[in-house]
Amino acid sequence: MNNSLVYSIITGIIFMSACSQGAKEYNSRFNDGDMIRIERSVLKDKIMGGWAGQVIGCTYGGPTEFQWNGTMIGDHVPIPWDEYQMEWWYDNSPGLYDDVYMDLTFVQVYEEHGLDACDTLHALAFANAGYSLWHANQAARYNILNGIMPPASGHWKNNPHADDIDFQIEADFAGLMSPGMINASSAISDKIGHIMNYGDGWYGGVFVAGMYTQAFVSDDMGFIVREALKAIPEESRFYKTIDDVIRWHEMYPDDWKQTWFELQKKWTAEKGCPNGVFRAFNIDASINAAYIALGLLYGDGDYGKTVDISTRAGYDSDCNPSNAAGILGTMLGYSNIPDYWKQGLDRVEHRNFVYTDMSLLDVYDIGYGHALQMIERHGGRVLDDAAEIRYQKVEPVRFEESFRGLYPLERRSPRASLSPDNPGFTAGFTGSGIVVGGNAVRTEGGLPDRDLSLDVYINGEFLETVVMPTESRRRKLEVYWNYELPEADNEIRLVARDIPRGYQVNLGSLIVYSDTDPGPQTYY
Repeated sequence: MNNSLVYSIITGIIFMSACSQGAKEYNSRFNDGDMIRIERSVLKDKIMGGWAGQVIGCTYGGPTEFQWNGTMIGDHVPIPWDEYQMEWWYDNSPGLYDDVYMDLTFVQVYEEHGLDACDTLHALAFANAGYSLWHANQAARYNILNGIMPPASGHWKNNPHADDIDFQIEADFAGLMSPGMINASSAISDKIGHIMNYGDGWYGGVFVAGMYTQAFVSDDMGFIVREALKAIPEESRFYKTIDDVIRWHEMYPDDWKQTWFELQKKWTAEKGCPNGVFRAFNIDASINAAYIALGLLYGDGDYGKTVDISTRAGYDSDCNPSNAAGILGTMLGYSNIPDYWKQGLDRVEHRNFVYTDMSLLDVYDIGYGHALQMIERHGGRVLDDAAEIRYQKVEPVRFEESFRGLYPLERRSPRASLSPDNPGFTAGFTGSGIVVGGNAVRTEGGLPDRDLSLDVYINGEFLETVVMPTESRRRKLEVYWNYELPEADNEIRLVARDIPRGYQVNLGSLIVYSDTDPGPQTYY
């Protein structure tokens, strides 16, 4: 860090040394309500580093996203980086930056409606935006457009993707507007994270935002990770996963791959996301957050090492380095991100992100303004040349658990469809829960999008009519799910209600759950 990032202790106001050793010495002495003074230019520089870092990490990992599932990206695999990489993605695949423009949806709502903007305003802006969504986000969008508002829109009984990574990749803004104020970032995360997630999916955003808050006031990455983890309830799977990363980092401080292997053995079984159950694919927040922590801890403050490790760990390998590079960028500040990693930023900083009217240059200023407002709101002061932040001792958020008492038992591929020629589908299963995956499509060219519908019967009893839009932006990811059936022999029947010729509902998967853990399925 440069010499301008210097703090001193004056009449109870904490000024923290920017050298690494000084930070380590002082970290243990942060108390609730301590006042931390930071020059306004330094605060702005850190906010810029956080936003720019997300773009850098996302761009670097872009070519690898979900190409390595259940395996790491070997050292021999080249990942390109030069001054044209960002510009290429902006021009050719701007949807890569959902890590950023999703954040900007909520930033814009705060900018237009103030810091007290309710979750309904955020949910409606999110659901009606023009961008495509997937997983928990898309399930939440469908819920909101059909009258299920937050927090119900993100609850696991209404959203089979509740533990997915979605809010985790969108939570950076909550930490960047809450420097040193981790409980404030958790409150923002509670409001917005439950639009699309619950339980571990929510905790991913709380954890990421929490690391940003600490990156403003410490340059000890171990402290940043550990302090943010305190916001997560210890009984949660998410906490236990990240705690293991910390523990294994201490055991194998020079071998990130050994820690990766330990994670792979213990924490990669997918329980919720229908796309990942009994498959190598894993978009669960906890394991991907572990890869963020992996990069931050083993990166040792080195920008390239941090980004590369978070990418080479695999799975969501653009989102994970985006979070990691943003957190480290906040700790270092924009001016201290190595030039090698900032190459190409000048080609895109002025350009609006797709689906937005906001660029990096814009959010540098808007995010800085929100941070100043938050500092004042939470007992700090904004002076002419500095800000005084009232530090918050972390308070854990409440405990939540998705899919509690449920265990995946079986996955089938029905390879069936509902259409005028095949109006019904029936399947028997033994268990206490079921998820039927599928999608609505047009089978003939020139037909307009429309909403298809089908009726669901369980054990001969009509339960509901399901509406399946063919329009991608409004699509329903799963045809039907029910996690509250009696543990018994059950039967599901799907019957076409309104599926005209030229349209059909494809049934792609059927996952059965039990309320009894079947245990490891090994035979040796």
